[in-house]
Amino acid sequence: MTLQTQIWRMFEQEDINFLLTNRIPRRLATTFVGWFSKIEQPFVRDLSIGLWRMLSGLDLSEAKDTRFRSMHACFTRALKDGARPIERDPAILASPCDAIVGACGVIAGTELYQIKGFPYSLHDLLNDTGLVQTHRNGRFVTLRLTSGMYHRFHAPHDCRVEQVTYISGDTWNVNPIALKRVERLFCKNERAVLKTTLTATGHAVTLVPVAAVLVAGIRLHFLDVLLHLGHRGPNVVPCAATLKKGDEMGWFEHGSTIIVFAPDGFSLCDGVNEGSMIRMGEPLMRLP
Repeated sequence: MTLQTQIWRMFEQEDINFLLTNRIPRRLATTFVGWFSKIEQPFVRDLSIGLWRMLSGLDLSEAKDTRFRSMHACFTRALKDGARPIERDPAILASPCDAIVGACGVIAGTELYQIKGFPYSLHDLLNDTGLVQTHRNGRFVTLRLTSGMYHRFHAPHDCRVEQVTYISGDTWNVNPIALKRVERLFCKNERAVLKTTLTATGHAVTLVPVAAVLVAGIRLHFLDVLLHLGHRGPNVVPCAATLKKGDEMGWFEHGSTIIVFAPDGFSLCDGVNEGSMIRMGEPLMRLP
């Protein structure tokens, strides 16, 4: 048995995984990793990326560049042109990112699930009464980005970004092991609420990037600010950014989760099921 296999088996033990990734000073560890990942010293960079590749199955074959100044530059890498074809059907909402599909489906009034048996409410997640009413009885998809995935996210349709709300919080791990143990986890973690309107139809689609342990930084191209644990305001930022379907919106500093919300009348596309893999640009939801 190789060392890599032994390490993976250790992490697959739920109790050990939960302890190692959650019973630590989460915010301190997250801040440290954010600093450490930006170190450009060649030995530190190469060792960090090498360990990351060994433990995560990182594949850089689609990366536009394969030489990076730091581990952070590798995390936030761009892809080769054409690596992610965009579904151009105007009746389709495309996935904004590469991900594993988590809980998804119909919102029961204002209640939905982070994982089977663990409900949470739109009120607690969004902190916005208007958006809660907009998405009442609507549809949602939780998209989980693993550490080795492409970490940039894109506009799911032609849209206007009208407001970004940054909500301070914790940095629990967002993997299925933690989701089965920590109630209302997404509502406790650091997150941003991106309020968008589809330009052709006027439908409201909301994206909620959620931070996680070692992962708490979001860069949005249309805001001149990095949203991270040290951000002290403003918490509500008006926007007037117009994006075409597939345009890059920004990136996670290290990766995490995006929850996509759409109003009642939208439906999930075929193949969008809990546990399925999806790539940026592939069909996610169908418009009414």
